[in-house]
Amino acid sequence: MKVLVVGGGGREHALVHAFASSPLQPQLFCAPGNAGIAKEAQCVPIGAESVDDLLRFALAEQIDLTVVGPEAPLVAGIADAFAGHGLLVFGPTAAAAQLEGSKAFTKEILNEAGAPTARFSSHTDAAEALAALDTHDSYPLVVKADGLAAGKGVFIAQNRDDARDAIQTNLVDRAFGDSSDTILIEEYLDGSEVSLLVLCDGTTAIPMAPAQDYKRIFAGDQGPNTGGMGSYCPVPGFDQQAIDHVMDVVVEPVLAALRRRGIDYRGVLYAGLIVTPEGVKVLEFNCRFGDPETQAILPRLRSDLLAACLAAAKGELAGTALDWYDESCVSVVMASRGYPATSSKGDVINGLGRAAGLPDVVVYHAGTKFEDVGAVGGGCCGGPDLPIVTNGGRVLAVSAIGGTFADARGLAYAGVAQISFDGAQSRADIAERAVRAERGEVSLFPQGWAAATLG
Repeated sequence: MKVLVVGGGGREHALVHAFASSPLQPQLFCAPGNAGIAKEAQCVPIGAESVDDLLRFALAEQIDLTVVGPEAPLVAGIADAFAGHGLLVFGPTAAAAQLEGSKAFTKEILNEAGAPTARFSSHTDAAEALAALDTHDSYPLVVKADGLAAGKGVFIAQNRDDARDAIQTNLVDRAFGDSSDTILIEEYLDGSEVSLLVLCDGTTAIPMAPAQDYKRIFAGDQGPNTGGMGSYCPVPGFDQQAIDHVMDVVVEPVLAALRRRGIDYRGVLYAGLIVTPEGVKVLEFNCRFGDPETQAILPRLRSDLLAACLAAAKGELAGTALDWYDESCVSVVMASRGYPATSSKGDVINGLGRAAGLPDVVVYHAGTKFEDVGAVGGGCCGGPDLPIVTNGGRVLAVSAIGGTFADARGLAYAGVAQISFDGAQSRADIAERAVRAERGEVSLFPQGWAAATLG
């Protein structure tokens, strides 16, 4: 069986690593991959957004299943293109991927489904948007670019001036191009976030274990937002009853609303949730595996992920059950100097073998490549004897499982301590709150949320 994974980050390394242990014994390809992925799959030097080139490769290699990691190729229609040539894809069509590609579309679907979410208004005209601010007498507010903006299109406006600046940035300056054509002005929701990833085959939906991630660059949730500096799984206090509730009031109604529009959702539906004192509400949807949540979720998965993805792509998930290890997992991201504003590249990474040799620790590569050494080459597909260097903002994710969150956290940070490169930065507080919650010292969620949500 030939499997192609599209993408080259930590999420894709986690997928490749999981697939490599499948009883299906696949021959793995990854485009473009990275230095860590190259040890478990054949890396293909094709960019994740080069849909035509990826299609030609998949046809030539007679790929049996393609699993798409990033959102951009999904929104661009890679699943449609592959399916049009008879190729099996785990990932939603362009129509379904609008759940990530258009926040206004997502709100329409949520309203149609009756799913709980923040109050909002959408605008395409700056004067109209400014006038809408008059209807808000409290801050903060959230201003969002409608389309994909590489994680930079969400503005938390602490006052009217901030909101005016966000409107100017989008609808006048068009900072995110076409993604700025429409903006949403949204009620700010205060609470604790949870990520729930769900495998879908168009009819059947199966939840994975919930996770929490850390978006700010510095400890204590300080500094600018990033793609994610760490995560942990499961989430203390967000139990099976809460998961079932989200499936009943969010996931199933949303999938039904899509079906009424003739949209068949196959792949991962990532529900970005927030637990407020009034209950669980939807912040956003993503149309793919989360990053870095995947690096904390998959080490706990006992079931064969590849078999589940294959079943979802075929529309045959019914009867599938996911089995999980009891242990907890903590994943700590190591980023390059200057991230998230900039990123240093070409810095030699030391200690990867020592970290990976620790018990119950796995090191997922994200922004890495083999050092370019003259005519020898290098890059993602370079020889295994070449040094590995940084090649992006988020460089590695060090994940560990343990009997308690304290155990898993200690192992993950022990792995981080073995690795060094110039300018390396990581947060020192990943999963601290999970440790305290597991001990009963704190609750991760607002008082009374369970009664409001679950009755």
